[in-house]
Amino acid sequence: MRPVAQLLHNKFVVVLGDSIQRSVYKDLVIILQRDAYLSLSQLKTKGEFSFEQDCLVEGGRLGQMNNGTAYREVRQYRTDHHLIRFYFVTQVFSRYVESILADFEQGIKPDLVIMNSCVWDISRYSHHWALEYKENLNKFFMKLKTILPEESLVVWNMTMPLGKKILGGFLVPEIEHMGPSLRFDVIEANYFGATLANKFGFDVLDLHFQFRFSLQHRMKDGVHWNAVAHRKITCLLLEHVSQAWGVELPKLDQINAENRRPLPENHSWQTATSSAPARYPVRYSRNQRCFYPPVMPAIRYNYGPVWTQGQRMVNGFRSQYCHGDLPPHMTAGYHQNFERETFYRGANNSAAAPYWPVNNLVTKQNHRNPYTRERLHPYRY
Repeated sequence: MRPVAQLLHNKFVVVLGDSIQRSVYKDLVIILQRDAYLSLSQLKTKGEFSFEQDCLVEGGRLGQMNNGTAYREVRQYRTDHHLIRFYFVTQVFSRYVESILADFEQGIKPDLVIMNSCVWDISRYSHHWALEYKENLNKFFMKLKTILPEESLVVWNMTMPLGKKILGGFLVPEIEHMGPSLRFDVIEANYFGATLANKFGFDVLDLHFQFRFSLQHRMKDGVHWNAVAHRKITCLLLEHVSQAWGVELPKLDQINAENRRPLPENHSWQTATSSAPARYPVRYSRNQRCFYPPVMPAIRYNYGPVWTQGQRMVNGFRSQYCHGDLPPHMTAGYHQNFERETFYRGANNSAAAPYWPVNNLVTKQNHRNPYTRERLHPYRY
């Protein structure tokens, strides 16, 4: 799509992470070319030689296909004015990640880094993962902070909700007993990652919070998500990137609403939040008044208890701390009602979702405008 192509014009975007982040990369690649969703086969396939005119640089089918921690896959989509690269990683900081950061240090610096590493870290390397995971997070963020220039934007994606029953390829038979508890461990790991990323001045996109009531878009394996969910992730990322870079995206919803055909006045149009929507009168047509339906504003969860930053740090989870010690977005219904059915907005007003004062979805930092830095030549590799 044209707005996306303009936003990422002459930008070097790097995506690091597991199979979910690979789908984030794929959705970015496909939305740069046409307005379409990823197919089911595209979501499931890994290590292919080419996807939508990209190329496999390393690993994948060029090497040995497996579900182990040593699996590698590096992909790249390049045009004259766009460069997007994906690295498959199974640990937030390792010798392999150090080699990736060395490439950034010696070569071209990325303008945007989208990163997540969690599920593999807390399941495949150690049963007592908390201390090692926090140490690796600290090492990774510290190294990234020293390598990247100030104008580079780093977004840490928090891990999305896991299901009760997990069938992912990473869950080998040796650790199948960890499956039922992983969805709770992810919440704790998310807190560690978000807190440390914010400490180092990086941005945090809380996908766990955003998709906690969108479980119908999760695949049957309990780990991966469908194309609709990934398009929503892409929209959230691009919206935040545009705000951080000071770029105003077109309000497509308002444009579409203004171009719709008018509805008759007696049309029954109700929503979960308003039984009498505002009407926009127009000229009389055939003795019948018409109106254009307005664009309903996004529902803001601004009625719950506020968590102020600076509260006691969390070193444990369920056994040592009660709900009052954790940010409310990590405790609201996650234990009792996490696997609830489809959530209908407006139907649960008695238990309004809490919010984080910084932002419902994103912890934002101040960024320099990268558009002051021009590239005179397109990318050539």
